[in-house]
Formats: sequence, structure tokens, C-alpha cells
Amino acid sequence: MAGIKYLFKHSFNGEQLKNNQLRKLNLKQQIVRELYQHSNLSIHNLSKTIHMSTPTITRALEELMQEGLVNEIGIGESTGGRRPSIYGLNPLSRFVIGIDLERYFIRMGVFNFANEPVSEIHELNTGLETQNDIIGFIAEKVSELMAAYSIDTSSILGIGISLPGLIDMRSGLSYTYLNTGKPVASMLSELTGLPVFVEHDTRAMAWGEKSFGLARDLKNVLCLNIGSGIGLSTILDGKIYMGHSGYAGEFGHIQIEPNGHLCHCGKIGCIETVASGKVMLTKARKDITEGAITLIRSVIGNDVARLNIRTILNAAREGDQYAIDLLARTGEALGKGLATLIHLFNPELIIIGGEMSKAADYLIAPIESNLNIYSIARIRRDASIVASELGDNARLMGTVALVMSKIFA
Repeated sequence: MAGIKYLFKHSFNGEQLKNNQLRKLNLKQQIVRELYQHSNLSIHNLSKTIHMSTPTITRALEELMQEGLVNEIGIGESTGGRRPSIYGLNPLSRFVIGIDLERYFIRMGVFNFANEPVSEIHELNTGLETQNDIIGFIAEKVSELMAAYSIDTSSILGIGISLPGLIDMRSGLSYTYLNTGKPVASMLSELTGLPVFVEHDTRAMAWGEKSFGLARDLKNVLCLNIGSGIGLSTILDGKIYMGHSGYAGEFGHIQIEPNGHLCHCGKIGCIETVASGKVMLTKARKDITEGAITLIRSVIGNDVARLNIRTILNAAREGDQYAIDLLARTGEALGKGLATLIHLFNPELIIIGGEMSKAADYLIAPIESNLNIYSIARIRRDASIVASELGDNARLMGTVALVMSKIFA
């Protein structure tokens, strides 16, 4: 019911709808879902898929065209009789706002009904660690985007947000960031007047890969999100696995060094203490201060405070041996941890995503090397390891897929 309300806001004016009205809206929702998922279809295709008569589908389509949601886009191929009319969604009839909210940056985009950005993706150099009233700030930016593209509130299906940290998906409460005792979605919805849906950042990546990326049509996939931290989302039997409360996927906090360093989570020797971008930066700053020979030194002007992950990745692509060695050590630690996951889940594909996926060429070889050492060969052979083709957009596209999953629920 909620999805129907988001899709057909004009039909809900505060009065209780009758059963026949709800049935009609439900049919129109099914038609829109089929056109969204399968692109352009004929009345015959829709009738066969939805199991409704041709006249019923025709009447519903006529209403959807009057409402501006559907267009007649051409004539299809004949299968022996009259050539059928083909129908598709009007891409400018509905929009989704996607927000990738991270520790030090925000990426925002407005996407049409064809999952296309209406303009460039907006990148803001502020985030959870640097902006005090981050929810108020985002609400202002949402209003600015809608005004800039002349988009009315009634045509916005919802806002999807990718958020790092521990999020209880049953209650909607975030326990790492924005821990106010109130669901993040509710806070932003109150300020914008729009439906808001929040997802953990690594699961948002999985939504993106499953809907638009390399995991499409696959059943068992591990999505590894490597940036300042390390996250994991698992697609099992074609479904994104959540766990009881939505905490599944804290791969970065599996112990691989019992006598290792203290992790920010309070435990000892987590994978994040040896393989995350944050730890890589800490080591690089220390090494450069102590005289390490690297191209990075000239880039940052000997000011280690200017060093970031992107600097190291760029240096590696320039052939800097020090940067390549840093990434190799990260890959080795990841490979050791992934060996356990391969034994547990027997995936067909492992996707490397996140900021460090840009250096996948330097990560995948050491990952594979340690997988060969620590995993059973027959199980290991099932899994291919690849870099995300969606790159930085995986989480953002995942927020779009998340909103649409709610619309068609």
C-alpha cells in the first residue's frame, strides 16, 4: 500500500479509498513495475505477465497515459497479425533523489524514471565528520536541487540515503553516526516532506551492483566496499542478506591478527587494522616522515597532513613502487580474510568496490595469491574477482534501486 501512495500521490486526498479503487491502483502499479523492470512492452506482453484481460490492461494504460506516467513509444514487430503498439514509462514523470553520505563527502543526484541522472552528480566536500547539522544541510541541498531542475514535490518518489556505520534496519536507528535516538529517515522526511529510505553504505553498493552492475542476474556474490574502512554485503540466492537486525557484513571487524593493533571498535587485530585505507594512510604518513622514497613526497610537498587515499592511488598508477607495495600489503590481508568468506558462502563473484577499487589492478593479484594459499582450491575456483564497473556510483545507484524496491513492494 505504501508504494502505491508514493507512486499515485494524487489519488490519496485524505479520504478512504474503496476496494475497487485500490484494485485499480494496484493494477496500475503492476503495469508501471513491468515497464520499469522490462522497459518497453505491448498490451499483449503486459496481459500475459500480469494475468489480466486485454481490455482491462488497455483501460489502465489509457489512464496511465492521461496521468503522464506512460507513453506510447512506437509500433512493435508483428507475430502474425496486426503490429502491436509499444508502451514505455515517461522518464520525466517521476524522480528519485539519491544521496551517498560518507564521513568526509556527500554525493547527490536526481534520477529520472529511466534511472538516468537528470544532470551531473553533485559532490560536496563535507560529510558526517565535518558538518554539524548534516540533516539540515542535506534538506537544504535537496530543496536547491529540486528548484534547480524545476521538479515538483509531487513527482519525487522518494529519497534514498547510503550511510556508513551500524544501522538497526528494524528500528531505523543509527548507532555510529546521527545517534540521536530517532530514525535518520524520519528526521530528513520531516524537513523535506518526502519519503526517505536509509541503507547501510555497503548494502547500498550491493543494491547498485544487483540492479545495475556486475551482480545483475547472479545468485551468490560478495560485494566488498574498501575505503577508509572495510565493509561487506552478501547476495545469497539472489537476495541481499541483512541479518537479524541489519548488521550483517561487518567483515572489517573479523580478527586476523590475534596480537595485532587495537581497532576503533575496541577489539584487537581486526582486518581494518591492517587493510583499510585509514591504516594505509597512517603508515604512509609515518614512513614519509621517516624518509621513505616515494613520488608522493613531491605531490604533498612534504606536508603529510595533505596526504589522502587518492594521492596514494594516483602514485601507484604512476608506477610508484612504495604506493604499489602499500596496496599489495592491503590486498594480502584482504585475501586472507576473504578465504574464510569463500569457504562459508561459495560465491560465484567477488566485486571490489569503494574508493580503493580505483586501484583494483594492484589489489586483485595479492588477494588472489593469498586466496590460493588459504582456501580450498576446488571452492576457490568458483569465485572470480573483479573491480566494480559502477565505481563511485555503485552506492548512489544503489539508493535509487532501494527507493524503487519500496515503490514496488
